[in-house]
Amino acid sequence: MTMTTSKNNSQTGKVWFITGASTGFGRLLAEHLFTLGANVVATARNTDTLSEFTTKHPANSLVLQLDVTKPDSIANAHDDALAHFGHVDVLVNNAGYGLTGAIEEVTDEEFMPMFETNVLGLLHVTKAFLPEFRKQHSGNIVNISSIAGLVGSPGWGYYNATKFAVEGISDALTVEMEPFGVHVTVIQPGPFRTDFLGRSGKESKLQIADYQTTAGKTREYFHTQAGKQAGDPQKAVEAIVAAVSAPNPPKHLLLGKFALNRFRGKLDAMQKEISEWESTTLGADFPEGS
Repeated sequence: MTMTTSKNNSQTGKVWFITGASTGFGRLLAEHLFTLGANVVATARNTDTLSEFTTKHPANSLVLQLDVTKPDSIANAHDDALAHFGHVDVLVNNAGYGLTGAIEEVTDEEFMPMFETNVLGLLHVTKAFLPEFRKQHSGNIVNISSIAGLVGSPGWGYYNATKFAVEGISDALTVEMEPFGVHVTVIQPGPFRTDFLGRSGKESKLQIADYQTTAGKTREYFHTQAGKQAGDPQKAVEAIVAAVSAPNPPKHLLLGKFALNRFRGKLDAMQKEISEWESTTLGADFPEGS
């Protein structure tokens, strides 16, 4: 049976580097790792709320200011982390946020900052640490995606775009890093009781009445479901540590019943459609031998 918690997964001596550690999964993960003996590099754009880490865990923590959209900030955080702890065993790309709005409603000015954070930020932070991972021939990279990276939904199209990108990046990176003994795991949570629908969420300014029954329902969800999500974030971070600690870490890890049911529903629908159109699909090739 695969472990689903990390109660016995000691992290003593391991160094974890976490982006977006001021709130949500990032903060809870850092707090949980301290109880397991890990050394934690906790990073955030605003580090004011992280000062207690250095007070409570002076020997095991390093708090760094990091804006994942700024190359100089990434370089400084990378260098400071290595100078302090000597190496990094686990990189957790957690920084990111959501944006709701129909495809027609969202502007480039609203979308691009999210893309720069959720996609380019993840890429640039990862690339900063890849040389060390290759030299170590060990380590884990954990990319926080979402069920929104597997299933598109009205009102989440632009957020879907960023998380689908994370999925593709993770799949490619998995194969590229396998020869070096480095494991890549992409995490796909459903709705969890973090601040995703609160402080971390944004909405398009434009609202078009014609989309009220599609993207509009997502806006309604955005305003009414914060604090009511089924997912327990503490159990989620324990599952992440368990995955990293496994002898053969999963390449993909769905979290929560909602995510599991949504993805299974998509797989079933895709299998049905593939079967219905199989002859058309196969007919698109040149005849064999030609």
